[in-house]
Amino acid sequence: MGSAQTTHEERARSNIEQVNKQAGANPVRIGIVTPLNEPGDPTAGELVTRGAFLGAEYVREHGGTRGGRQIEFVLYDDQATAAQEGMARSSAAQMTKLALVDGVVAAMGQWHLRTTPWVVDVASRYNLPIFVENGHSLITAQKRRNVFRSYFSIADRVPVMLDFAASQGMRRIGLLAADTVFGAQMADTLVEYGTQRHGMEFLRFDFPQDDTVDFRHELRAIKDFKPDLFINGAVIKTNYMIVEQAAEVGLRPGIPMMVTFGFPLRSDDFWQLSGENGVGTMWPAMRYRPSWEGLTDIGRWFIDRYVERYGAFPPDTALTHFTDVTIIAAALDAARSDSREDLLDALETMEFPTWRGPLRFERGPAHWHHNAPELALLQYQKYQQSFDDSAIIYPPQTATAAYLPPSAA
Repeated sequence: MGSAQTTHEERARSNIEQVNKQAGANPVRIGIVTPLNEPGDPTAGELVTRGAFLGAEYVREHGGTRGGRQIEFVLYDDQATAAQEGMARSSAAQMTKLALVDGVVAAMGQWHLRTTPWVVDVASRYNLPIFVENGHSLITAQKRRNVFRSYFSIADRVPVMLDFAASQGMRRIGLLAADTVFGAQMADTLVEYGTQRHGMEFLRFDFPQDDTVDFRHELRAIKDFKPDLFINGAVIKTNYMIVEQAAEVGLRPGIPMMVTFGFPLRSDDFWQLSGENGVGTMWPAMRYRPSWEGLTDIGRWFIDRYVERYGAFPPDTALTHFTDVTIIAAALDAARSDSREDLLDALETMEFPTWRGPLRFERGPAHWHHNAPELALLQYQKYQQSFDDSAIIYPPQTATAAYLPPSAA
């Protein structure tokens, strides 16, 4: 991701500096609180700023907002003091500065589920609209007026995964899960949904994400369980260790493998790190790819500009942050004023053009302001297959290929 001589943080700050140089007088300020260093995921933080950069560029090229005003970003690393006081305190401190001191009209960029509740609490205290672009299942169920999401949650993806498994007669599930908030929430939801909806039987192992490098004992136990499906519920770094060690102990490729988030979408990285052991991998994702006919003009603009700027198809992390910047600008343009309160009114009452068509944020019975895209289950069916060429295997009405079991790979 860019020059080897620069860091994720340096490239992220460069993206924001380029936007702010063209913000002009009296800009609209949007805050970004996102991981730019470890122990967070700085790759995600860089992608966040890429999406925001192009969102501001789109707004600028389409006349600005509120009579020609441009976007300016205030960027904070939510890991700034994580080494000293933990990720939650660090992220909350950065959001407090953003909400109280910097005069932003909205905020975005939260990536880690373990920091999101703290950041949202701060934003709510100061009536600051915040867009959450991660899979936390509970955050929009709290029915806060200032919280919005155009991304999908854990609860959205689990039915796609396990309804497919049930359709294939898969009843015995081996599950290896990281002890992060995402890993635990994902595993809990899988077990609850699978047992209650489909009568599935799970053999589950949780592991410490930060210091586990050997999974062979657990993987052998899962192999002895004779599962119909193995779910790799690891996150960054450990996900690929498990792919390699599952093949080493003989669990793979004989047992089909599903992963819980879209890291296979970065196909170059995926094949480099997984090798041929990655063939057959399945994962839930949006129906978002270059060949999808449902992309709108704004979606095509974003993809074309991202490829021109960064040389690769944009991951959904960048897409979602681009989308949220354009939504904020459109809401501000129609709002009575540029106050947070008037922006909230506009966000709740308007319809917004997005990459997947019109979008509204409504107060639903279970969740407020959660408008998730349509999801599908994807599979790599041959070695070094590109993300755009991966097979959509579920649901049946949108499938582009039949499921490829290990015996046919």
